[in-house]
Amino acid sequence: MRKEETSISILLGYVFLGLTLSAPMGPINAAQLDKGVRGGFMPAWFVGLGAIAADILYMLLVYFGVVHLLELPFVRVFLWLFGCFVLVYTGVESMKNAGSLALNETRGGHSELSKSFVQGFLMSLFNPLSIMFWLGIYGSVLAKAVNDSPLDQMLIYSGAIIFGVLLWDLCMATAVSFFRKYLTSVVLRAIGLISGVSLIGFGIYFGVKAVQVLLVL
Repeated sequence: MRKEETSISILLGYVFLGLTLSAPMGPINAAQLDKGVRGGFMPAWFVGLGAIAADILYMLLVYFGVVHLLELPFVRVFLWLFGCFVLVYTGVESMKNAGSLALNETRGGHSELSKSFVQGFLMSLFNPLSIMFWLGIYGSVLAKAVNDSPLDQMLIYSGAIIFGVLLWDLCMATAVSFFRKYLTSVVLRAIGLISGVSLIGFGIYFGVKAVQVLLVL
């Protein structure tokens, strides 16, 4: 019984790790906020699903050791610059569309959901901070799991981290879509502008990091 309780505690710990890593305000949360006030639950959630798809890809890269190629300076510069482009472009689009945001805007069809998914995927895929996380934190988790646990246990722990991330994305999408109903058009436009500025800010940060890496090459 005590062993089962310990396993459950460890499992919940990895779920909590996924939650806490997703909670800080970042490009994905800003994009979910923007999509949520525009289209409701589904577009906001699909941004999160796209980001999770990129996270799973990085987990596989860490597992197979390929992620070390991403530490090469020219690869990092490319990721910083492309991430800068994606975030600045998305932020500018958010600010441009904020003026036309209305409470009765539709939730979007399949094309809108696909666009949200791709947006979340690209933001996470070309975010070097994601790479540092998966290489650093998940890499250490993986190293410990390989030494202490069988393969099936390691896969369960990895799934628990992803579940924590998924749970946070679900909560974010639900909260944004719920409170959206009680916001005025002015507030919705303000949120769209703030989200856009936030995304542009992250993009500029990525651009600065790319320049810093270039200067030391």
